[in-house]
Amino acid sequence: MRRLLVLLLLVAGSTAAASPDPLRGYARDTWRSLVAMTTPATGLVADNIPGDLSIPSTYTSPTNIGGYLWSAVVARELGIISSREATARISRTLDTLGTLKHHDRSGMFYNWYDPRTGAVVLTWPEDGSTVTPFLSSVDNGWLAAALRVVAGAEPSLRAKAGRILSAMNFGFFFDPAATTPIGTRGLIRGGFWDTAPPGCSVPAQGVWFTCNHYDITVTEPRIATYLGIGAGQIPATAYFDTMRTLPDSCDYAWQEMQPHGFTTSHLGRTVYEGSYRYRGITFVPSWGGDMFEALMPDLFVPEETWGPNSWGRNHPATVAAQIEHGLNDARYGYWGFSPASNPFGGYAAYGVDAMGMDTDGYPSDVQGGKNDAGFGTCRPPGPAAVYGDGVVTPHAVFLALPYAKKAATANLAKIKNDLHAYGPGGFYDAVAVRSGTIAERYLSLDQAMIMGALGNTLAHDVLRRAFVTPQFERAVRPLLAQETFNVPAGQRLPQLGGGHR
Repeated sequence: MRRLLVLLLLVAGSTAAASPDPLRGYARDTWRSLVAMTTPATGLVADNIPGDLSIPSTYTSPTNIGGYLWSAVVARELGIISSREATARISRTLDTLGTLKHHDRSGMFYNWYDPRTGAVVLTWPEDGSTVTPFLSSVDNGWLAAALRVVAGAEPSLRAKAGRILSAMNFGFFFDPAATTPIGTRGLIRGGFWDTAPPGCSVPAQGVWFTCNHYDITVTEPRIATYLGIGAGQIPATAYFDTMRTLPDSCDYAWQEMQPHGFTTSHLGRTVYEGSYRYRGITFVPSWGGDMFEALMPDLFVPEETWGPNSWGRNHPATVAAQIEHGLNDARYGYWGFSPASNPFGGYAAYGVDAMGMDTDGYPSDVQGGKNDAGFGTCRPPGPAAVYGDGVVTPHAVFLALPYAKKAATANLAKIKNDLHAYGPGGFYDAVAVRSGTIAERYLSLDQAMIMGALGNTLAHDVLRRAFVTPQFERAVRPLLAQETFNVPAGQRLPQLGGGHR
């Protein structure tokens, strides 16, 4: 009997050792890539690194720096590094941030720095072209989000992170009289230059603003709008001044498909609650139909909880439609589409074309396969889409974890084991599934999205808990709570395998 008991214990131990939680393993390997990309002396992470973790790039951005900061918090929370190491790493990065050249009046940071020295990049290292220093609203939004996470998760660094964050004024990007297809609205601009740039710009406040504004709701710039509203720097009406879809009008028949919806009003702003329908699934589209635009802000703001009739319906529908595209429409056998490295060189914007308002993209394959559903009587539908070498991006799958955990983990296992798109730093950035061509490199932003998604999944929404303060919740939650998207409650989403929330 004793020998039998010992044997059973040995078998049980062997089984446990042979089948650890794969998500924790992915987190450990992903963190390894971020460490390899970081200059120890400055604490600044590079933009990218080859798949063998050899030589990092010589440029980085506020988004990359922010991603490293929140990834260090996740690594500590998951026990990958000690609390002492996490504090040391984060402190070093904050010290460097405090010395970086930035725009004093707005408190915003330039888009490109040399991670080895902290100098602003004036010559692009890859081709020698001249760089006119630019300050981006969305990139600074991700850095500010990370500073909020640090302040909430690392009490000993709260003051240091707070000093940098308190100087960042997102109201500087805000234009209260932007011209849009639905009239004059209050929107944030794409960013500005503090020296005269080539091309289109709008001089104001001693800088040159971009000619574009962010006017779509389901896009990543909403993090900057949330931050501005939460800090009292941008009026709450800005949340309703963005468009859920473009208008249902032949004047906008160039958009991907004809939206359907209803018109309502919030805070005195008229809102057209439009939505698209793809293969039986109704959702509010992003610009490109990619997972990054739709779900990255959700890493920090509990959108589906605060907006049960808006984001709480839309996020699961978005994930379900991406799965439907990969498995049943394009029939790649895999899913997860978002901007990432091109397996054949460079960078490309991938998504599900039918799920984005931009009629010219983003495609899910290398060949640029397009869906054209037409626009009622304004534009006839085009020929049936033909999809070629589909490009799957692992970070997109990780972003889906809260809404399809079972489906996501199964998909990731197939990408790793069948496509062999996995290396010493975790999942490679992208893989073309039919040719088996792999983009064998790591992008720090994409790795940071993976770390953020894993931290929330495995550590009880660690990023959200650190990010959200009572003041922020009071300012932002009522906005999300009062809206109902034109997405049916309880619509059947058969591809979803259940989430952790």
